[in-house]
Amino acid sequence: MFDPKPISKDSIPRALSKAERYRLLNEPFQAESICRDILAADPANQDATVCLVLALTDMFETGDAKVDDARTLAATLAGAYERLYYEGVVQERWASALLVGGYPASSVYDLFCSAMQRFEDARALAPGANDDAVLRWNACVRMMARHGLTPEDESEIGDTCSLDDDVPMR
Repeated sequence: MFDPKPISKDSIPRALSKAERYRLLNEPFQAESICRDILAADPANQDATVCLVLALTDMFETGDAKVDDARTLAATLAGAYERLYYEGVVQERWASALLVGGYPASSVYDLFCSAMQRFEDARALAPGANDDAVLRWNACVRMMARHGLTPEDESEIGDTCSLDDDVPMR
């Protein structure tokens, strides 16, 4: 089996630019690979961590990435605002992927609410005129309205169903 070759620290800015470009070209696997190379050379690189989180969330719909991996990475971000914001992005994009995957709207509702809570918490810490968290919160509101998402009626669950996590079974 082959091992990945290391990149130099001097090449990181160029590599990061390529990773972002691959995300925009809808090639998240390429972006993920590059970000992992950057993080191998510079484990504390916050830009590469953010790009990797986003590349992983790009792959949720295809099942090529695990939500727990993206959550774990988002939790490593240095700033409280960044952590909350990207944890919200992970939750929002996971909820959207489940919705596209045919999961019942009521089971996805709580995931959107969780994302919105993180965006609300991030908003309180946002620097200056940064309304990114508000924009994402608003997108969640509109997505929930578009799909008629409402809380699951607990009386319909009964004793035959138990939900152990905020992630529906696949």
